[in-house]
Amino acid sequence: MDIKDRIKMLMEKENMTSGAFAESIGIQQSTLSHILNGRNKPSLDVIMKVHQKYSSIDLEWLLYGNGNLNEQSQKSISMDFLPSLFDENAINTSNISAEREYRKEMPLKEPDYNTKEPVKQEVKYIERPPRKITEIRIFFDDNTYETFKGEK
Repeated sequence: MDIKDRIKMLMEKENMTSGAFAESIGIQQSTLSHILNGRNKPSLDVIMKVHQKYSSIDLEWLLYGNGNLNEQSQKSISMDFLPSLFDENAINTSNISAEREYRKEMPLKEPDYNTKEPVKQEVKYIERPPRKITEIRIFFDDNTYETFKGEK
């Protein structure tokens, strides 16, 4: 049985036409028609809209066909076997204490105090002889230029 068949079953159970069902979950009638005819598969958005509107439907049944159409019977059975996060009797408390007892601790390593000679840095400034301008060229937008020569 495919997901489109499960949607059809839900529509029959609710005694609804495809138009009324599409309107009830908030999708276009054409979208539902494409799903029911097998042209498109339902998107996650469509599936979540079905589940939000008909919350009594088991989501696992709707997606995979596992379980029953109604969620009520399945949830009440499965909730009895799940432990609470806040139970006082934790399941594996004995293993945690045993693990702490046999834990090996590593001694800290002695810090290495080998001193190295400091590096001396020297900066030497080399003076250059003063520079003089020898030539300046100015270019104009009409592709001409002028040259100015400095004193020698």
